[in-house]
Amino acid sequence: MRALRIGLAQINTTVGDLEGNVAKILEYARRAGELGCDVVAFPELAVTGYPPEDLLLRHSFVLDNLAALRRLVDGSAGLPVLVAGFVDEEDDIYNAAAVVYDGKLAGVFHKWLLPNYGVFDEQRYFQAGSEAPVFEIAGVRVGVNVCEDIWYPDGPSRYQAHAGAEVILNINGSPYHAGKGREREQMLSTRASDAAAIVCYVNMVGGQDELVFDGGSVVVDERGDVIARAAQFDEELLVCDLNIESVHETRLQDPRRRKEKLEDEAAARCPHVFVSAAPEGAKPAIAPRLAEPLDPDAEVYAALVTGTRDYVRKIGYESVVVGLSGGIDSTMVAAIAVDALGADCVKTVSMPSRYSSEGSIADAKLAAGNLGCELLIVPIEPAHEAYLQMLERPFAGSESGTAEENLQARIRGNVLMALSNKFGWLVLTTGNKSEYATGYCTLYGDMAGGYAVLKDVPKTLVYRLAEQLNRRAGRELVPRSVIDKPPSAELRPGQLDTESLPAYEKLDPILEAYVEDERSVDEIVAMGHDEALVRRVMSMVDRNEYKRRQAPPGVKITPRAFGRDRRLPLANRYRGY
Repeated sequence: MRALRIGLAQINTTVGDLEGNVAKILEYARRAGELGCDVVAFPELAVTGYPPEDLLLRHSFVLDNLAALRRLVDGSAGLPVLVAGFVDEEDDIYNAAAVVYDGKLAGVFHKWLLPNYGVFDEQRYFQAGSEAPVFEIAGVRVGVNVCEDIWYPDGPSRYQAHAGAEVILNINGSPYHAGKGREREQMLSTRASDAAAIVCYVNMVGGQDELVFDGGSVVVDERGDVIARAAQFDEELLVCDLNIESVHETRLQDPRRRKEKLEDEAAARCPHVFVSAAPEGAKPAIAPRLAEPLDPDAEVYAALVTGTRDYVRKIGYESVVVGLSGGIDSTMVAAIAVDALGADCVKTVSMPSRYSSEGSIADAKLAAGNLGCELLIVPIEPAHEAYLQMLERPFAGSESGTAEENLQARIRGNVLMALSNKFGWLVLTTGNKSEYATGYCTLYGDMAGGYAVLKDVPKTLVYRLAEQLNRRAGRELVPRSVIDKPPSAELRPGQLDTESLPAYEKLDPILEAYVEDERSVDEIVAMGHDEALVRRVMSMVDRNEYKRRQAPPGVKITPRAFGRDRRLPLANRYRGY
């Protein structure tokens, strides 16, 4: 039986850490060699880290990346064939895949399809490729391409399959959003069955600024069935034996390919490149791993933990600090930080004011104890009273209101930033997407900090994640009293969120329809929502774009995250409501 043993190394790279990235690639290649792999593939732009963004506009960075590739080539002797992403330079720069074997650069593929939507901006940097070589690796014809190239039926995979490729190897930096893994596998199943080829899809894992990469690398056979799958959010070397004879048999029975092959120009665009001969003798079979995908809420939670861990670690911090109010949002941020960094690296601060309830103070102490975090108590009443006295004359004759309430949030922000300056702790903010969307947050107050863990998480999902966390832990990490009490900022006596916002059960579906799906007033009303409420919510969203522009970065878990995906002008008079 003709076969190919492939390794898919879904690794966590760091942008700009050229030495570290190359070292990790070689480490995993050695592991793949020990397992008898013929070829091992690494993610898109694995040498540079992904996405390098405007580092690509520095010629020195491009040259250093090419020098790192040479070190990778030099270190490849005695290892399997390596396929890894880097930045190539000819007349322009290209998002490229290098095919490396036995101390030589055997060939290069330049990415054809450059995405320029959502979080992607590749046409800003790269030239598109035009050739799609088919590489003969261990006696098997392999079409190598990059990320977006596999998403289109008329992309290079089609040409490579018609030029004889039996395996399509696609290397990726595919950012996560909730449910994307299922979408990807459906697409890959279609590509594999259309090409009558085995599709091997390797994706990176880890966090980079606001983006999270979930791994989930897969092998899909020529019939469209997933035969191997790596875990989500963990570094892993997925090894699978590919049955190439089955590809040949499937193609003999599929007359569509013969007609399609005659109609395209595959031979002209897909030169054949010999890399390595078929090994002698058979290898003992390796049973493929087929990891189960996470359920939707567990998947989101894992993304938040991954994004928080990697942002904190990759920018060089050891510890974080969270203002722990006793509410659901701050408790969940602390819980996520503990899972990401360990309890010893998470400091929490209770900052009671004259309006803080005894219940909330008790809940903050209970939550910190449940999570194993250090809790500092810094009452803000002295500073609050001083501010009120300072502003007594300018505020004279006006009713007490939002300005006085927000003083407390801004004092708390100052306390957290002072602790950050003093001890080198990164401040994690605690606002959620529902609050950022409607402007129910205070500039230089609860928005002050270095990373916004829940920035893309609607409030109703925060509650679901808390319930999921407690079920997984088998105990109340998030106290029941925190989950059950009505949400409140506690900036005035008896304050509740519902005095300023619709109930979150009504608000979040409207926000999803407007922010995520770009629905009009009429469309949202037709979904069963009150028209006056819809117009009010849309107005709140549009009025508060200026606040979101000043928010810290945060983990992206939806298709339309503020900042990365949804970008609107600040000076804007258009109103669609």
